[in-house]
Amino acid sequence: MKMEKVINCFKRRPEAVTRLICFPWAGGGSIHYARWGNVLNSSIEVFAVKLPGRESRAKEPFFQDMQQIVDEVIGVLLPVLKEKQFALFGHSFGAFTSFAVADALKRLHDLEPVHIFLSGASAPYSETRINAPKRSSLSDKDFLQWMSSIGGTPPELLANPEVLKLFLPALKADLHVVENYRCNKPDDPFLSCPVTCFDGKDDVPHDLQAWKSITSGDFTVRMLDGSHFYLKDSANEKMILDYITKQLETSEMDYL
Repeated sequence: MKMEKVINCFKRRPEAVTRLICFPWAGGGSIHYARWGNVLNSSIEVFAVKLPGRESRAKEPFFQDMQQIVDEVIGVLLPVLKEKQFALFGHSFGAFTSFAVADALKRLHDLEPVHIFLSGASAPYSETRINAPKRSSLSDKDFLQWMSSIGGTPPELLANPEVLKLFLPALKADLHVVENYRCNKPDDPFLSCPVTCFDGKDDVPHDLQAWKSITSGDFTVRMLDGSHFYLKDSANEKMILDYITKQLETSEMDYL
């Protein structure tokens, strides 16, 4: 499969020291992250993952489980991940896919990111996550009420039936993947890189500390103002990007 099909990269940077691989939130596309490539400095190249059933892949069937996502992403990216150091970023559903990809890369290929940035999600093996209510099987009406309650989706979008017809299936398909994803808490950390968790102060509480089990490296939690989609706020986005840049520049110094 061609890289362009799975990866959206606004700005190719062959000279970059680090690649930042970004995974979408449930129902999300790649544009939000791809534009980070225009903002971050020339030492970082941004690869935003595009999943089936949306954007240029709208006619493809949705993935049914996490393994399909992991297989596709690694199948396409493995050669480039061996070229230079890389980091992972994922928000909500994207935090789970980041984790699943990192786990498979380490287990099967002995490859490890220089940093993982996880946002807006409990660790997949935490009690908080396992006991969370299942949303993907709700009726459209109840589902939309829940969507309104967590914020981040423009009200005019929720009120537009045509747009919703396009948007809801992808969101429900991704939530179905998350809700059926099972993994055990690692007995020992399988990573040694730093892990940073971001979250919105007004979001439902997530078990961020449980993520600490995946690494023997530094573990940091950064809470920012806002609810579930706090990262769409431009001030928060700037703080996140400044933080990522600083962390990756530090790892570049170690790398060089």
